[in-house]
Amino acid sequence: MSKEKELFKPKVEGKVGMYVCGVTAYDLSHIGHARILDNGRAYRIEGDVYFSVDEFPQYGRLSGRKLEDNRAGERVAVDSRKKNPADFALWKSAKEGEPFWESPWGAGRPGWHIECSAMSAAYLGYSFDIHGGGMDLIFPHHENEIAQSCAACDKSNISYWIHNGFVTIDSQKMSKSLGNFFTIRQVIELYHPLALRLFLIGTHYRSPINYSDIQLESASDRAYYIYQTLQDCEEAVGQQNESSEKENIPSEILDCINTFNDVFITSMSEDLHSPVVLSAISDPLKTANDLLHTRKGKKQRARIQSLAAIEKAIRNVLDILGLMPASYHEVLQQMREKALKRAKLTEDQVVEQINERNTARINKEYERSDAIRKDLATLGIALMDSPDGTTWRPAIPLAMQEQYSPQS
Repeated sequence: MSKEKELFKPKVEGKVGMYVCGVTAYDLSHIGHARILDNGRAYRIEGDVYFSVDEFPQYGRLSGRKLEDNRAGERVAVDSRKKNPADFALWKSAKEGEPFWESPWGAGRPGWHIECSAMSAAYLGYSFDIHGGGMDLIFPHHENEIAQSCAACDKSNISYWIHNGFVTIDSQKMSKSLGNFFTIRQVIELYHPLALRLFLIGTHYRSPINYSDIQLESASDRAYYIYQTLQDCEEAVGQQNESSEKENIPSEILDCINTFNDVFITSMSEDLHSPVVLSAISDPLKTANDLLHTRKGKKQRARIQSLAAIEKAIRNVLDILGLMPASYHEVLQQMREKALKRAKLTEDQVVEQINERNTARINKEYERSDAIRKDLATLGIALMDSPDGTTWRPAIPLAMQEQYSPQS
């Protein structure tokens, strides 16, 4: 509310009350605050009740707008009966064919803004810690909420307001009215929910986030890499001989873990800067993969203890961010299934292609072998050869890789 960065202090130690405006629920509504009339802050006009912004001098303190700059009719046509064009409806009289509820002012329905004041007061009280919503709600919605809540109760007070940026597609705001929106259900038909979550928190909550298939593919690819590395750590630790001597973790490994933890605390304390955390996770993941797969890493002192410590540090952070799956094996399998669905292939078809490629390699038909590999890569299926045979993993489709520039 002060427009400055402040240390967050909850009103009740150890407990945070937070209300976020989301989807408007077209269902049973609250009548609101008949008192927004008892103290002279509202007036009636033929069954309608309007809030008088002239009676609330603090109006505009959240958005920074001056009263004379406010535009009436942001969502509906201007009502010439209003005392001030900026006055907003607390209660609207029923029109023919509309749902309605009985009230002291006749049949009608609550105004657009009243629902949030009513719900937040009912569940959190008039004074709570954080109020959030989209940036488009700062004015008029949140400005009107503040006015009507304070008019209804002098003790109403929310100091911290957070507003998230829009989801855009080709730099246009995603909205139902433009017809350029995707539902969560549609997205997770083809991508794992944790990949979607990773994509969303890869942008700071106050910044706009541009939705595209390549961004979601890269987030899915990143998520698979994270969980595969952690599963490899878990398996290596599980194979440890319990009778083996416990060694102290090398200082460079401890430094890597401590730096990651410090970045996490610092970044999340800095207005929930989640993208910095997701970037910082690269170092411990690289260290883990060195210990797991390189000749030098496999000879590292206290290798198993180091892997266990790295896995634990990353797991703790993923858990706080809501990115921790029930099991690494399970989420990797689910992500493979989603990749097959995007590629319009079955597991058997991929195995058949791998077998055909192996035969071509044995027969030294290298062009055919390369063609099979490329065809699968084009569909987002990457083949990996090892002494134990050929396996596959999801990957960014070949055509998209040219568009993709990994974040630093």
